[in-house]
Amino acid sequence: MKSTQSTDSIIDNTLVYDIRQSRYINLTSRCTLRCQFCPKHNGSKQVAEYDLTLSKTIHADDILPLLGDVEAFEEYVFCGYGEPTLNLDTLLTVATELKQRGAKVRLNTDGLGNLFHRRNILPELAKCIDAMSISLNADTEAAYIKHCQPKLPNAYAAVRDFINLAPQHIKSVSVSAINGLTEVDIEHCRQIAMNAGCHFTERQLDVVG
Repeated sequence: MKSTQSTDSIIDNTLVYDIRQSRYINLTSRCTLRCQFCPKHNGSKQVAEYDLTLSKTIHADDILPLLGDVEAFEEYVFCGYGEPTLNLDTLLTVATELKQRGAKVRLNTDGLGNLFHRRNILPELAKCIDAMSISLNADTEAAYIKHCQPKLPNAYAAVRDFINLAPQHIKSVSVSAINGLTEVDIEHCRQIAMNAGCHFTERQLDVVG
């Protein structure tokens, strides 16, 4: 399937893109992290054949015409090269519409939404998000700072708190970490996820999409 542009011809902005049987929604280029392993910090903003560069702030009206037939997709996923919760109002509006249409909705997040918004956003997300994948990426604060380079103070404590809180609100929560990062114990990351009542997803370094 090819990427879809909105009806007002937002040039060079891939707002939705399809991988396997999922439709992905690209909400923002902004992020709370500067992960050194992220392709966008290494000269590429591409996933598969899709360039995820965004040149404007994305609103719900940009996305809603592009959702398509929900029966054609196994799930809709909020995921791009930015942190979706930074565009929270748009996320909630689009996700609510998808749920009303009967779609399954997943959010991929760095887990810093509560820290950024200075409140617990999980009750809001719980109304329209079925599943969540949280990027942990490190089992210690030192390794997290080294590899993820957070822009906000106390980010590692915040993502750990978010991981512990998320299963109380979202029925399916997965925590991910990348195998191959130096000074990261992947098995300890797995244990952190399991202790919080989450699934664990082991990703591989330099594999995207």
